[in-house]
Amino acid sequence: MATQDIVKYAFKKSFSLSIVDLENACTIPHNEQQNAFTIYWIQEGKGTYNIDFKQYVFTDNVLFFLSPGQVFTVESEQIKTAYRLTFQRDFYCIQTHDKEVACNGVLFNNIYETPFVKPCKKDIGKLKFILESLIEEFQQNETAQYDMLQSYLKQFMICAVRVKKENHPIKEVAETRLFKDFSLLVEKNFKTLHTVTSYSDRLGVSPKSVTKHFQKLGAVKPSTFIKNRILLEAKRLLIYTDKSVKEIAFELGFNDPAYFTRSFTKAVLKSPLQFKKEY
Repeated sequence: MATQDIVKYAFKKSFSLSIVDLENACTIPHNEQQNAFTIYWIQEGKGTYNIDFKQYVFTDNVLFFLSPGQVFTVESEQIKTAYRLTFQRDFYCIQTHDKEVACNGVLFNNIYETPFVKPCKKDIGKLKFILESLIEEFQQNETAQYDMLQSYLKQFMICAVRVKKENHPIKEVAETRLFKDFSLLVEKNFKTLHTVTSYSDRLGVSPKSVTKHFQKLGAVKPSTFIKNRILLEAKRLLIYTDKSVKEIAFELGFNDPAYFTRSFTKAVLKSPLQFKKEY
Protein backbone atom coordinates (compact mmCIF):
# COMPACT_ATOMS: atom_id res chain seq x y z
CA MET A 1 0.00 0.00 0.00
CA ALA A 2 1.08 3.59 -0.46
CA THR A 3 2.12 5.75 2.47
CA GLN A 4 -0.62 8.29 1.66
CA ASP A 5 -3.24 5.66 2.53
CA ILE A 6 -2.34 6.24 6.18
CA VAL A 7 -3.92 9.28 7.88
CA LYS A 8 -1.43 11.06 10.11
CA TYR A 9 -1.82 13.86 12.66
CA ALA A 10 1.23 15.53 14.18
CA PHE A 11 2.16 18.14 16.77
CA LYS A 12 5.41 19.71 15.57
CA LYS A 13 7.93 16.85 15.41
CA SER A 14 7.38 15.56 18.92
CA PHE A 15 4.04 13.72 18.89
CA SER A 16 2.00 12.02 16.18
CA LEU A 17 -0.95 9.71 15.64
CA SER A 18 -1.22 7.54 12.51
CA ILE A 19 -4.40 5.69 11.56
CA VAL A 20 -4.75 2.71 9.23
CA ASP A 21 -8.28 1.78 8.12
CA LEU A 22 -8.32 -0.38 4.99
CA GLU A 23 -10.87 -2.44 3.11
CA ASN A 24 -8.39 -5.27 2.61
CA ALA A 25 -5.67 -6.26 5.03
CA CYS A 26 -2.10 -5.68 3.87
CA THR A 27 1.41 -4.81 4.99
CA ILE A 28 2.02 -1.25 6.22
CA PRO A 29 5.30 0.75 6.26
CA HIS A 30 7.46 0.50 9.39
CA ASN A 31 10.75 1.93 10.59
CA GLU A 32 13.10 -0.85 11.57
CA GLN A 33 14.86 0.81 14.49
CA GLN A 34 12.80 2.98 16.77
CA ASN A 35 13.86 6.60 17.20
CA ALA A 36 10.91 7.50 19.46
CA PHE A 37 8.60 5.95 22.02
CA THR A 38 5.97 4.10 19.99
CA ILE A 39 2.65 2.43 20.75
CA TYR A 40 1.05 0.21 18.11
CA TRP A 41 -2.56 -0.83 18.57
CA ILE A 42 -3.45 -3.48 15.99
CA GLN A 43 -7.24 -3.71 16.17
CA GLU A 44 -7.78 -5.97 13.16
CA GLY A 45 -4.92 -7.93 11.71
CA LYS A 46 -2.38 -10.64 12.29
CA GLY A 47 1.31 -11.08 11.86
CA THR A 48 4.73 -11.96 13.18
CA TYR A 49 7.00 -9.22 14.52
CA ASN A 50 10.62 -9.42 15.62
CA ILE A 51 11.42 -7.04 18.48
CA ASP A 52 15.05 -6.96 19.57
CA PHE A 53 15.56 -10.26 17.74
CA LYS A 54 12.74 -12.05 19.58
CA GLN A 55 9.70 -13.26 17.66
CA TYR A 56 6.10 -12.41 18.63
CA VAL A 57 3.03 -13.78 16.84
CA PHE A 58 -0.28 -11.91 17.23
CA THR A 59 -3.87 -12.02 15.98
CA ASP A 60 -6.21 -8.99 16.35
CA ASN A 61 -6.50 -6.49 19.17
CA VAL A 62 -3.01 -6.18 20.58
CA LEU A 63 -1.00 -3.26 21.97
CA PHE A 64 2.78 -3.10 21.38
CA PHE A 65 5.11 -0.77 23.30
CA LEU A 66 8.51 0.10 21.82
CA SER A 67 11.30 2.28 23.19
CA PRO A 68 13.93 4.30 21.30
CA GLY A 69 16.78 2.11 20.13
CA GLN A 70 14.81 -1.11 19.97
CA VAL A 71 15.03 -3.08 16.74
CA PHE A 72 11.62 -3.74 15.20
CA THR A 73 11.20 -5.75 12.00
CA VAL A 74 8.18 -7.29 10.32
CA GLU A 75 8.43 -10.93 9.32
CA SER A 76 4.83 -11.06 8.08
CA GLU A 77 1.62 -9.10 8.63
CA GLN A 78 -1.86 -8.46 7.27
CA ILE A 79 -3.20 -5.28 8.87
CA LYS A 80 -6.69 -3.88 8.35
CA THR A 81 -7.25 -1.46 11.25
CA ALA A 82 -4.42 -0.04 13.37
CA TYR A 83 -3.19 3.03 15.25
CA ARG A 84 0.34 4.22 15.94
CA LEU A 85 1.24 6.78 18.59
CA THR A 86 4.79 8.12 18.59
CA PHE A 87 6.32 10.71 20.89
CA GLN A 88 9.76 12.08 21.68
CA ARG A 89 11.18 12.12 25.18
CA ASP A 90 10.87 15.89 25.47
CA PHE A 91 7.13 15.76 24.75
CA TYR A 92 6.19 13.50 27.64
CA CYS A 93 9.09 12.03 29.61
CA ILE A 94 10.40 15.28 31.06
CA GLN A 95 7.17 15.67 32.99
CA THR A 96 6.71 14.25 36.48
CA HIS A 97 4.37 11.29 36.20
CA ASP A 98 3.41 8.38 38.39
CA LYS A 99 6.24 5.82 38.14
CA GLU A 100 4.01 3.30 36.37
CA VAL A 101 3.12 5.61 33.48
CA ALA A 102 6.54 7.23 33.11
CA CYS A 103 8.88 6.42 30.24
CA ASN A 104 10.82 4.04 32.49
CA GLY A 105 7.67 2.58 34.01
CA VAL A 106 5.56 -0.47 33.20
CA LEU A 107 5.17 0.03 29.45
CA PHE A 108 8.55 1.20 28.16
CA ASN A 109 12.22 0.44 28.66
CA ASN A 110 11.41 -3.03 29.94
CA ILE A 111 13.34 -4.85 27.24
CA TYR A 112 13.29 -8.08 29.26
CA GLU A 113 9.49 -8.30 29.40
CA THR A 114 6.76 -9.12 26.87
CA PRO A 115 6.19 -5.87 24.91
CA PHE A 116 2.48 -6.39 24.19
CA VAL A 117 -0.92 -6.89 25.86
CA LYS A 118 -4.47 -7.63 24.65
CA PRO A 119 -7.18 -5.26 25.97
CA CYS A 120 -10.64 -6.60 26.78
CA LYS A 121 -13.89 -5.25 25.30
CA LYS A 122 -14.37 -2.67 28.06
CA ASP A 123 -10.79 -1.38 27.66
CA ILE A 124 -11.18 -1.17 23.87
CA GLY A 125 -14.02 1.31 24.33
CA LYS A 126 -11.94 3.48 26.66
CA LEU A 127 -8.89 3.46 24.40
CA LYS A 128 -10.99 4.26 21.33
CA PHE A 129 -12.66 7.19 23.12
CA ILE A 130 -9.26 8.65 24.07
CA LEU A 131 -8.01 8.33 20.48
CA GLU A 132 -11.15 10.04 19.14
CA SER A 133 -10.53 12.89 21.59
CA LEU A 134 -6.92 13.09 20.42
CA ILE A 135 -7.99 13.31 16.77
CA GLU A 136 -10.45 16.07 17.58
CA GLU A 137 -7.75 18.01 19.43
CA PHE A 138 -5.25 17.59 16.59
CA GLN A 139 -7.80 19.07 14.18
CA GLN A 140 -8.58 22.19 16.26
CA ASN A 141 -5.27 24.02 16.79
CA GLU A 142 -6.64 25.79 19.85
CA THR A 143 -4.97 27.44 22.87
CA ALA A 144 -2.83 25.16 25.07
CA GLN A 145 -2.95 22.36 22.51
CA TYR A 146 0.31 20.89 23.82
CA ASP A 147 -1.21 20.47 27.29
CA MET A 148 -4.37 18.87 25.95
CA LEU A 149 -2.50 16.43 23.71
CA GLN A 150 -0.15 15.47 26.52
CA SER A 151 -3.13 14.96 28.81
CA TYR A 152 -4.81 12.57 26.35
CA LEU A 153 -1.55 10.70 25.83
CA LYS A 154 -1.22 10.25 29.58
CA GLN A 155 -4.82 8.96 29.77
CA PHE A 156 -4.06 6.45 27.02
CA MET A 157 -0.94 5.27 28.83
CA ILE A 158 -2.74 4.99 32.17
CA CYS A 159 -5.39 2.85 30.52
CA ALA A 160 -2.68 0.75 28.86
CA VAL A 161 -0.88 0.27 32.18
CA ARG A 162 -4.09 -0.98 33.76
CA VAL A 163 -4.59 -3.39 30.85
CA LYS A 164 -1.04 -4.70 31.25
CA LYS A 165 -1.45 -5.14 35.00
CA GLU A 166 -4.63 -7.14 34.42
CA ASN A 167 -2.86 -9.39 31.90
CA HIS A 168 0.50 -9.62 33.63
CA PRO A 169 0.30 -9.22 37.44
CA ILE A 170 3.11 -6.96 38.57
CA LYS A 171 4.94 -7.93 41.74
CA GLU A 172 5.12 -5.53 44.65
CA VAL A 173 7.92 -2.98 44.54
CA ALA A 174 9.55 -4.43 47.67
CA GLU A 175 9.79 -7.86 46.01
CA THR A 176 11.48 -6.61 42.87
CA ARG A 177 13.35 -3.49 44.01
CA LEU A 178 16.80 -5.08 43.92
CA PHE A 179 16.14 -6.58 40.47
CA LYS A 180 14.91 -3.23 39.13
CA ASP A 181 17.83 -1.32 40.67
CA PHE A 182 20.25 -3.87 39.24
CA SER A 183 18.66 -3.78 35.76
CA LEU A 184 18.64 0.04 35.77
CA LEU A 185 22.33 0.12 36.65
CA VAL A 186 23.06 -2.41 33.91
CA GLU A 187 21.13 -0.31 31.38
CA LYS A 188 23.25 2.72 32.25
CA ASN A 189 26.63 1.01 32.57
CA PHE A 190 26.70 -2.20 30.52
CA LYS A 191 29.24 -0.74 28.11
CA THR A 192 31.80 -0.24 30.87
CA LEU A 193 30.87 -2.64 33.71
CA HIS A 194 30.75 -6.35 32.90
CA THR A 195 30.86 -8.14 36.27
CA VAL A 196 28.19 -8.82 38.90
CA THR A 197 30.56 -7.53 41.59
CA SER A 198 30.80 -4.14 39.85
CA TYR A 199 27.04 -3.70 40.21
CA SER A 200 26.58 -5.31 43.61
CA ASP A 201 29.24 -3.00 45.07
CA ARG A 202 27.32 0.03 43.82
CA LEU A 203 24.08 -1.37 45.25
CA GLY A 204 25.69 -2.04 48.62
CA VAL A 205 24.93 -5.76 48.62
CA SER A 206 26.96 -8.91 48.05
CA PRO A 207 27.06 -10.70 44.68
CA LYS A 208 25.60 -13.74 46.48
CA SER A 209 22.58 -11.71 47.62
CA VAL A 210 21.96 -10.50 44.07
CA THR A 211 22.14 -14.06 42.76
CA LYS A 212 19.70 -15.34 45.40
CA HIS A 213 17.29 -12.49 44.61
CA PHE A 214 17.35 -13.34 40.90
CA GLN A 215 16.76 -17.02 41.69
CA LYS A 216 13.78 -16.11 43.89
CA LEU A 217 12.20 -14.19 41.00
CA GLY A 218 12.91 -16.97 38.51
CA ALA A 219 15.22 -14.71 36.49
CA VAL A 220 18.41 -15.68 34.70
CA LYS A 221 21.70 -15.43 36.58
CA PRO A 222 22.93 -11.84 37.10
CA SER A 223 26.03 -12.59 35.02
CA THR A 224 23.84 -13.88 32.18
CA PHE A 225 21.63 -10.80 32.53
CA ILE A 226 24.65 -8.55 31.93
CA LYS A 227 25.92 -10.67 29.02
CA ASN A 228 22.48 -10.67 27.38
CA ARG A 229 22.29 -6.86 27.49
CA ILE A 230 25.76 -6.53 25.96
CA LEU A 231 24.84 -9.10 23.32
CA LEU A 232 21.63 -7.27 22.43
CA GLU A 233 23.51 -4.01 21.94
CA ALA A 234 26.13 -5.79 19.85
CA LYS A 235 23.38 -7.11 17.55
CA ARG A 236 21.81 -3.66 17.26
CA LEU A 237 25.16 -2.07 16.36
CA LEU A 238 26.00 -4.79 13.85
CA ILE A 239 22.69 -4.46 12.02
CA TYR A 240 22.03 -0.73 12.17
CA THR A 241 25.46 0.91 12.05
CA ASP A 242 28.43 0.73 9.71
CA LYS A 243 30.86 0.24 12.59
CA SER A 244 33.44 -2.50 12.30
CA VAL A 245 33.53 -5.45 14.70
CA LYS A 246 36.63 -3.92 16.28
CA GLU A 247 34.87 -0.57 16.83
CA ILE A 248 31.83 -2.30 18.32
CA ALA A 249 34.03 -4.35 20.64
CA PHE A 250 35.74 -1.22 21.97
CA GLU A 251 32.40 0.62 22.31
CA LEU A 252 31.06 -2.24 24.43
CA GLY A 253 34.04 -2.21 26.76
CA PHE A 254 36.12 -5.05 25.32
CA ASN A 255 39.84 -4.33 25.22
CA ASP A 256 40.39 -7.41 23.05
CA PRO A 257 38.21 -7.53 19.89
CA ALA A 258 39.14 -11.20 19.43
CA TYR A 259 37.68 -12.02 22.85
CA PHE A 260 34.50 -10.12 21.93
CA THR A 261 34.23 -12.12 18.70
CA ARG A 262 34.69 -15.42 20.55
CA SER A 263 32.07 -14.46 23.16
CA PHE A 264 29.57 -13.38 20.51
CA THR A 265 30.13 -16.51 18.42
CA LYS A 266 29.70 -18.78 21.44
CA ALA A 267 26.38 -17.11 22.36
CA VAL A 268 24.88 -16.71 18.87
CA LEU A 269 26.57 -19.67 17.15
CA LYS A 270 27.60 -17.26 14.41
CA SER A 271 30.46 -14.82 14.16
CA PRO A 272 29.56 -11.09 14.28
CA LEU A 273 30.16 -10.78 10.53
CA GLN A 274 28.08 -13.89 9.77
CA PHE A 275 25.26 -12.53 11.89
CA LYS A 276 25.38 -9.15 10.14
CA LYS A 277 25.41 -10.76 6.69
CA GLU A 278 22.62 -13.28 7.33
CA TYR A 279 20.29 -10.97 9.20
